[in-house]
Amino acid sequence: MPPKWRTEPRFPDGPAPDPAGSHHERRIRSFQPRRSRVTTGQGEALKRLWGTWGLDIDGHKVIDLKELFDGLPVVLEIGFGMGEATAQMAADDPGTGILAADVHTPGQGNLLALAERGGMTNIRVANGDAIILLREMLPPDSLAGMRVYFPDPWPKARHHKRRLIQPDFLTLAATRLAPGAVLHCATDWEPYAEQMLEVLTAHPDFENTRPDGGFSPRPAFRPLTRFEGQGLDKGHLVHDLLFRRTEN
Repeated sequence: MPPKWRTEPRFPDGPAPDPAGSHHERRIRSFQPRRSRVTTGQGEALKRLWGTWGLDIDGHKVIDLKELFDGLPVVLEIGFGMGEATAQMAADDPGTGILAADVHTPGQGNLLALAERGGMTNIRVANGDAIILLREMLPPDSLAGMRVYFPDPWPKARHHKRRLIQPDFLTLAATRLAPGAVLHCATDWEPYAEQMLEVLTAHPDFENTRPDGGFSPRPAFRPLTRFEGQGLDKGHLVHDLLFRRTEN
């Protein structure tokens, strides 16, 4: 029998525990669901706001982003943690829609609560596997940008195959990014940063926005996250990479 949490949602009108179910192929995942406690405030936000600002990544239909975001250009953020940086970017740039995808239920609830509290109507929270979202549910050339901040570095060598930023992922991402749209990655794990730079530089569908071909300074629009601050306190170096989808 599957674990109970995968089959019985804790929030019947909220995010599904396994939205894509078994109708998509099994493959190596770049993420692992974290089961941590949902606070009362996060749970109330999920119950109250999921039907308006949330969606499950079930792979069954293509999303009309213009309808979902009232015509705004849309940036996809993959993995948003507790959502503080996402909420800040949405508040600073109300003319851009942010489709924020994650599998962490407390973070989903927290981001919805932050959006409501700040009056940010340009956020939508997607629950599930971002690969299925990209492959099955987003039209070609539909994204104005993509953000992957502090993905799991999978530091052990035998786990490197689980890292998100790989050639196959970039090929898929390029089909959903509009020509000229920027993929922005950030990590405080230096070996992963070097791998990101290597695979992005080698990929024919992307070009570095840095003329010198190296890392970029943190752009002003990316807030300093709590996670990043913890890494800096430990002496970690944070690397940003901004690569533009080519026009080919």
